[in-house]
Amino acid sequence: MTTGTAKARILDLGCGRVKAPGSIGVDSNLAATAADVIADLNCPLPFADGTFEQIRAVHVIEHLTDVMKAVAEMHRVAKPGGTLYIVTPHYTDFISWCDPTHRWHLNSFSCRYFGPIHGERHWYTSLQLRPRSLHVELARLWKWLGLQWLVNHCLWFRRFWEMYLCFLIRGKQMEFTLEVIK
Repeated sequence: MTTGTAKARILDLGCGRVKAPGSIGVDSNLAATAADVIADLNCPLPFADGTFEQIRAVHVIEHLTDVMKAVAEMHRVAKPGGTLYIVTPHYTDFISWCDPTHRWHLNSFSCRYFGPIHGERHWYTSLQLRPRSLHVELARLWKWLGLQWLVNHCLWFRRFWEMYLCFLIRGKQMEFTLEVIK
């Protein structure tokens, strides 16, 4: 089943009650949702290959049963050169652990498995995504002190923060934008 119109190029997965403007919303929740399509997000999406220019998954990926399969399905329905926009809590944030429906707790390096690592393809998947941007949100105090800027603009500092500081200077959420390579 293919759903949508020719001009609809944005897919909003797990849209809930608030769907991105101009998008086709998909949710598994039958009640009180703005979804255009009700579908189990752990199953193949009811869209043809290469349908969407942008796929949004805002606070969704942490709920799904298999992150790798979910991203592969997003990759399948995205056009070449399209983007995946994924927002998820950082694993050190309280919200990552207090919601009993969260299955995964990710960090700012979790999406690196969809592209080459040290110049080689990763063995988990053959699909390719190119990182376009990453934004890590920290609590206001750390933002005011400039640590959020360092985490987002200095790779060496982000590595240091993830390895040694993140349980003291906790992350809030992360926004990944990944380009689909086909």
